[in-house]
Formats: sequence, structure tokens, C-alpha cells
Amino acid sequence: MGGKVVGSFLKFFIRYLGGRLIVCFLVIFVGVTITFLIPRLIPGSNPAEIAIRRLQMAGAYLPPESVELMKDALLKLYGLEGSMVEQYFRYWRELLRGNLGPSFASFPTPVIVLILRSLPWTVGLLALTAVISWVVGTALGGIASYRDRGLWVKIFEMFSNAVRPIPYYIFAFTLLVIFAYLLRWFPAGGAFQVGIEPSFSGAFVKSVVKHGFLPALSLIIIGIGAWFLNMRNLVSGVLHEDFVVFAHQMKLKESIILRNYVMKAAMPAQLTGLALQLGTVFSGTIITEIVFSYPGLGTLAFTAIMQSDYNLMMGITLCSIVAVALATLLVDLLLPFVDPRIQYTGGVS
Repeated sequence: MGGKVVGSFLKFFIRYLGGRLIVCFLVIFVGVTITFLIPRLIPGSNPAEIAIRRLQMAGAYLPPESVELMKDALLKLYGLEGSMVEQYFRYWRELLRGNLGPSFASFPTPVIVLILRSLPWTVGLLALTAVISWVVGTALGGIASYRDRGLWVKIFEMFSNAVRPIPYYIFAFTLLVIFAYLLRWFPAGGAFQVGIEPSFSGAFVKSVVKHGFLPALSLIIIGIGAWFLNMRNLVSGVLHEDFVVFAHQMKLKESIILRNYVMKAAMPAQLTGLALQLGTVFSGTIITEIVFSYPGLGTLAFTAIMQSDYNLMMGITLCSIVAVALATLLVDLLLPFVDPRIQYTGGVS
């Protein structure tokens, strides 16, 4: 019995999990390599020269010999000494230790400290709103496409079609102007009220919720409209599949057909979209956080770009790469549970 269990696990690992783990690690490896190369191949992006140039622009006089000594010291400090190959292996060695180097603009603060400081705000706001909008939009889209087209369906379709084409920054600014500046119901920016010490106290939680309501509302409204229309299109295609027609001929309950046949068949595409969206919240939050002055990774990335801090840019990009790879792997492992056509024993049955 024990041998059969071990054999089944090995079979599962080799045929299903092993290949997907290899792909996941390959994606991370290629992403890290590209992230390493791009800043170093951009002309004029040498951080040592940028730092010296800033000192000179500020009016500091540096003798030629001092410039060279300072340049050598900065290159060693930033891990940029030696050939490209030496830098690459040194970069991987430090990366595996969790060391992303110092921030150029916020020297000597390590990049990992800045990322960990901003990460909870991005995850708390963007991941939560992505899940809420996905659940609501998917459920309403599936029900609306399967049930008779009532008045609420037509109204919601009109609303979704009207909201989806609106550029996000226009919608966000509209909410900001109406509710923050005209009505003054919510704060215009920030993550919590200045002067409140971050803790698990009721005052701090209330302040965080109040400051995060407008950015969350803007993301949820836009997200629900997009997921609703996407699910509606997916379900419309599934309704004419043979297994759905056969289920109707078998006189199964409508709720069973909707839940076990229609929604399950359309769910893999929706689940894949959610995973990709959750992965890209680390790099796709710039507009959201800038509009609402939210202290997450989006604002941090914008600051890094403006200050030519490519060590910090590389760190944020790596977070996005790892998040997308792991989210895709998680979806691959979950798909057989939501789609009966996929089996762990290798592909589509």
C-alpha cells in the first residue's frame, strides 16, 4: 500500500508538478537575467557617475584624482566592479542571500528594507480589491449570461460597458475630486492620518480603512465591470457545448447545471486572469498609488524611476517576476480542481 502511494506521488511529480516547477524556475531565472542586463546596457545609467554628477551640480568641487577614487569606491559599493560576467554571478550570490543592495537615492538604506516597508500597503489594497472585484464580477457575469435577461442584467451590462473604456486615472481623479475635495467625505491622500502610530488599535484601523476606501472603490468598480463582461462572453460560448445541452436533456436542476457545468467550464480562463492580475499588482499600481498618494510599491517604483535608482527598480521588478511565476504555478495546480477536463496525470482528458 505504501509503495503504491509513493509510486503515485512520484508519477504525479514527474508528469505534472515537476514540469511546472521547472517552468516556474526558468521564468524566474530568465526574468532575473533580463532585469540584471537592461540597466547595465542603458547608456549613461552608471550610478557612480550619476552620484558624482549630482555632487558637482550641487556646487561641490572635486579634484580629478578624488573623482576617480570616489568612482572606484562607489562601483565597489554598488557591486558594479569587474566584468559583466563577474557582476552577474556576484548578483545571483547576493540575491540568494536576500541582499538586493543599497538604494542609490536613499543611501545607505537597503532596497529590501524599502520594499518590505511598502509591500504590505500594496498587497493589502490591490490584492484585496482584485479578489473582491473578481468574485463579484465572475458571479454576476455567470448568472447574467445563464439566466433570463432581466432588467438588472441590462442595467448592469450598460454600466459595465460604460465604465470599462474609461481610463483608470480619469475615473480615479473623478472620485477624488467629488468625494475628497467637493464633499470632503474622505481624505485626499495617504494611507492613514498623520500623527497616529501604526498599530492594531481601533483608531489606526479606522484611519486606514477611511484612507483606503476611495482607491479601493475605484479599483473595484472598474474591476467588476471588466470581469463581468469577460465572464459573460465565456459563459455565452459554453452554453452551446454538448455537455451543457446534454445536461438540459437529462432534466437536471438549473442551479446544478449553472454551478457544475457552465461555471466550471468557464472558470479556468477567469482563474488564470486573476492569477496574472495578482502577480502584476506589484508593478501595475503606479497610477493608483500616485493619484491617491498611497505609500505602496507603485509610488516607490515611480520615485525610483524619477531618481534613476535602478537598484530599487530592479528589486521591485524582481518582486513582480516572482509573483507572476508563483501565481501561474498556483493556478496550474488549482485548475484540475475546477476543470474536470484537466487531470494531474498529464494534460486534458
